[in-house]
Amino acid sequence: MTITRRNILLGAAVGALATPFIRVRPAMAAEFSYKVANNQPLDHPSNIRLAEAQKAILEGTDGRFDLQIFPSNQLGADTDVLGQLRSGGVEFFQLSPVILSTLVPNASINGVGFAFPDYDTVWKAMDGDLGAYARGQIEAGGLVVMDKIWDNGFRQITSSKKPITTPADLEGFKIRVPVSPLWTSLFTAFGSAPASINFAEVYTALQTGIVDGQENPLAIMKVAKLWEVQKYCSLTNHMWDGFWMLGNRRAWQALPEDVQKVVADNFNAAAVKQRADIAEMNKTLKTDLEGNGFVFNDVDPKAFEDKLREAGFYAEWKKTFGDEAWAILETAIGRKLA
Repeated sequence: MTITRRNILLGAAVGALATPFIRVRPAMAAEFSYKVANNQPLDHPSNIRLAEAQKAILEGTDGRFDLQIFPSNQLGADTDVLGQLRSGGVEFFQLSPVILSTLVPNASINGVGFAFPDYDTVWKAMDGDLGAYARGQIEAGGLVVMDKIWDNGFRQITSSKKPITTPADLEGFKIRVPVSPLWTSLFTAFGSAPASINFAEVYTALQTGIVDGQENPLAIMKVAKLWEVQKYCSLTNHMWDGFWMLGNRRAWQALPEDVQKVVADNFNAAAVKQRADIAEMNKTLKTDLEGNGFVFNDVDPKAFEDKLREAGFYAEWKKTFGDEAWAILETAIGRKLA
């Protein structure tokens, strides 16, 4: 990868890391000391931009707000940390809305298979009515959520045994999926054998053969070094996924309004910068991963979408999400799914 400002920031962040988490200590004890957790490795753009936001928040609050960053599942698997967020054990958590759906079912509306054709459609929807709808559902579920969703990316399928070129290749395929009904339903519709496994255990599950494949955005595959335990990568783009910045409501309400504004403004600004980082990474990720041994193939997405429609996937999830949410989704993407 070429040297960029992101790489320089990464080197600085890693070089400064003296504890298991990223922390910038104020000169004096902060009035508020909060934690933010995520499942992404230290060198993922999310944590690089969070480290920048951490410093900006400390400065913008004159040392009153000290943010500690816990990357790489250090506080536990996603489902565990979601419980900690609700109880106040952690104040902020970056989480996929599709995993959040275990608590807020309709938060996962963006994860409908093959809904988004490209990033222009994604950001128009998630910064518009679809994102507003999802945030309303999250707030009603008892959590605080920032305005801007962070990018995780379009998800691709990898395999240790064979390339996935047609829907038929997924029949009986043992694939790891995140802990979410939507992911399980998607691959069940293809006739696969999905196994819900937290991300912290994915590498080991692939290494030991518990599953034969997994699906993730290319950026996650790179930082998690999944080429070491997988060979084939099929560019299915079957789902776009992001990370909402979630907050514990009691902890958020304990902050004065001026501190809330500094925190929210910097989290949202960091999200927009992180999106640009992912876009820049995506320009070279395929080449980088091919250099590490991945064998890529393209697929016809229409064949996969047709299979989902035939299996009743879209009809089932339209009923599950409800007419209002489904109408907002279809308006956002400009076409009918069911």
